[in-house]
Amino acid sequence: MLGFATEQGSATAHTAILARALGLPAVVGIAGLVDAVEDGQAVLLDGDEGTLVIDPSADLVATVRPPADAASDAEPAITRDGRRIEVGCNAAGVDDARRAAAAGADGIGLLRSEFLFLGSDRLPSEDAQVAVLEEVTAAMGERPVILRTLDVGADKPLPALPQPHEVNPALGVRGLRLQLLRRPDLLLDQLRAALRVSARHPLRLMFPMVSTLDEVRQAKVLLEQARRDVTPSPADGTGMQVGIMIEVPAAAIAADVLAAEVDFFSLGTNDLTQYLFAADRTNPELAPLADSLHPALLRMVDQVVKAAHRRDRWVGVCGEMASDLSAVPLLVGLGIDELSVHPPAVARVKALVRRLEVAECTRVARAALELDSGAAVRGLLEQEGL
Repeated sequence: MLGFATEQGSATAHTAILARALGLPAVVGIAGLVDAVEDGQAVLLDGDEGTLVIDPSADLVATVRPPADAASDAEPAITRDGRRIEVGCNAAGVDDARRAAAAGADGIGLLRSEFLFLGSDRLPSEDAQVAVLEEVTAAMGERPVILRTLDVGADKPLPALPQPHEVNPALGVRGLRLQLLRRPDLLLDQLRAALRVSARHPLRLMFPMVSTLDEVRQAKVLLEQARRDVTPSPADGTGMQVGIMIEVPAAAIAADVLAAEVDFFSLGTNDLTQYLFAADRTNPELAPLADSLHPALLRMVDQVVKAAHRRDRWVGVCGEMASDLSAVPLLVGLGIDELSVHPPAVARVKALVRRLEVAECTRVARAALELDSGAAVRGLLEQEGL
């Protein structure tokens, strides 16, 4: 099997995320890699352990077993004490949707709509978006698909959508901000396309990069406008669930207010961790600081879940934390309802959930909230056998 290693980047950078989605072994952020390796030199790469051995011995190579074929598990993930955790997939196109269905995913927890806009210098029409979304939803059958509206900006440029240079693009005009501030016409096209598809398939809608209640209300005004455009009367087409990404600390802190306006939350833990710790997710030197098991982040997840459940809203996790087997017991214990992972991880996550008891996970998660570091949380998990 092919794989790759890089000198730059981190485990939550886009390159690493793409590798996991494709099932490719990868190790990123290896300092001095370029100088240490010569062209044609043999290396042994272990994506699970995060290691790369230069000029491995024959004995070491002989101990390596090829990875087993990707497992599939279509049965529900139910804990030993009877709680079901939905296990969906992140996807960026029709092929990903087919892989998700083959892996036994309960749905698509994050459909990145950017794939509709890539590889062309022209923006897709509303009809073109409908056609592709129909393919994605058809691949999933009756399982739900969550469409995230366009999440681009200066940090993720599109040839068809040039934007002014920004000094700090991660904190710039991206996601919902771009659509509301500069291109509401693009958002309206996406909303109309989503409404048309949702009339025939279980499609849900999700807005990215939300910071304030006002942004959500502005987006909902546009949604109502789109609904009037595509339905015979404003009362039609109201069944589509609408949610938001929780990836900005301000949104997490205001989750109790935001929950009154939407049907669900999805925690984008990659960006939420980056913003919480003010640590660039692409900088390998800062990777230890941006720790998804740090109690500060766990407390934020806890706050969001409690705020959502008080209003009977459900909460998912679509960041890399959902695929981290060490984090899953904590997420279950904190009350997360859905995990959205890469297709290769579906079977492993479902198998783990079935071994867990909610009561035990809750006890351990509550204890983890009182600790002072990610290392201490890992020690607790090891001590508890989770």
